Amino acid sequence: MKRALDIAPIASLQPQYSLVARDVEPSILPFALSHRIGVIVYSPMGSGLLSGAMTRERIATLPEDDWRKRSSNFQEPLLSRNLQLVETLRDKARRYEATPGEIAIAWTLQHPAVTGAIVGVRSAQQARDIAGAGDIQLSVGDVLDIERSLTLQAA
Repeated sequence: MKRALDIAPIASLQPQYSLVARDVEPSILPFALSHRIGVIVYSPMGSGLLSGAMTRERIATLPEDDWRKRSSNFQEPLLSRNLQLVETLRDKARRYEATPGEIAIAWTLQHPAVTGAIVGVRSAQQARDIAGAGDIQLSVGDVLDIERSLTLQAA
C-alpha cells in the first residue's frame, strides 16, 4: 500500500475481518487509519460461523462442495473454540437485546480504522436479525470479555 500511495491515493480497502479472521489487525488496519484510507470489511460474521445459527450439526450437513467444510475455522480444533466464542457473543447479545451476529458485526465496527461492513444475508429474516448492528456501541468491558474469550479458548 505504501508503494501504491506513492503513485495515487487509495480511497478504501475491502479486507476480510472478523473475530475469527484478524490477520489485518497488526499492520493493515493501523496503516489505513494513519493514512485516512477507508476500510469496508467483509464477512464480519465469519461466513455465518458467528451468526448464532451455526451448529456442529448444521456444519456436518453442509454440502460437500461448500468451501466451509474445508475451512480450519469450521473444523477442530478451531470449531470448538469458535462455537464457545458464539456463546460469549450470545451472552453479550442478551445485554444489548441483540443477536450474536449483531454483536460480531458491532465488534468489527468498533475498530477505529473500520468505516463499514459488508454483511451477506440470504433471507429477509437474516437481514432483520442483523439490522441493529450499526447502532450497538459495545462497552470496553464487553470488547475485552469477547477478546478474552478467544484468548482463553486458544490456551
